Amino acid sequence: MTAVNRTATASRIVLGGALVDLMRRDDVVSAVNDRLGGGERVRPPGVPLAIGSANLDHVHHFGRRGRSAADIDVAGPTPEWLILLDGVPMVRRAASLTGRSWPLLAGSDLLPLLLNTAQAARARVGFLGGSGQMHDIVRPVLADRYPGLTVAGFWAPPRTDLADRDGAARLAALIREARVDLLVVGLGKPRQERWIQRHAGASGARVLLAFGAATDFLAGTATRAPGWVRRAGVEWLYRLSREPRRLARRYCVQGPPALWRLWTDSRR
Repeated sequence: MTAVNRTATASRIVLGGALVDLMRRDDVVSAVNDRLGGGERVRPPGVPLAIGSANLDHVHHFGRRGRSAADIDVAGPTPEWLILLDGVPMVRRAASLTGRSWPLLAGSDLLPLLLNTAQAARARVGFLGGSGQMHDIVRPVLADRYPGLTVAGFWAPPRTDLADRDGAARLAALIREARVDLLVVGLGKPRQERWIQRHAGASGARVLLAFGAATDFLAGTATRAPGWVRRAGVEWLYRLSREPRRLARRYCVQGPPALWRLWTDSRR
């Protein structure tokens, strides 16, 4: 992703023309915990922390020749971004460039850990994206797995509201009124990153997670590929077989050029 502030990390490389942060899982959890401030009632000054995932879809949208957030008018402080490895091709390319192995940090794997972190920090959590039906399903799941978690609200706006600048600004104001500390944003790429880039500051959230379908996986309304499929690097094929109409363009049309860029436009 271009034209954004980025938080300092130990290692940062370019994959497919997009900046990516190389981190361990514990480092991500620690960064979120630090930003949440251990549940302090006084909201700390400074910019929000945004966390996203780098896969081939990210390369397509936010690589050097892809769409970016550079032209977005920002309402409030520009967020600091951490963009994490998500996808076996990205992990393998990072290893080939650095000579070190790095973990795959999918949002669906990180979300349960970060909800535990928010619960321990007594932070207020909000969920943006998905459907009202999915929200009804995930509510009891959250209550069962995270009994001490404070859920500040759920928002399932229609796409027309997200596309309308005034409507999106009103949504950010509602989230601020709910005093959300950690906002899970599942609007799909690149919509979720663009919304965060523009409205993170206005939302008042300290941490924003651009985690796509992670909440759907938590609710059980979407199913992840078996572990062996993910380890083999063919989760995309599993997902394509389940949702061919929605994902055919992403994987069959946009994916091959992004894969080529991953191997030709990457550097330390």
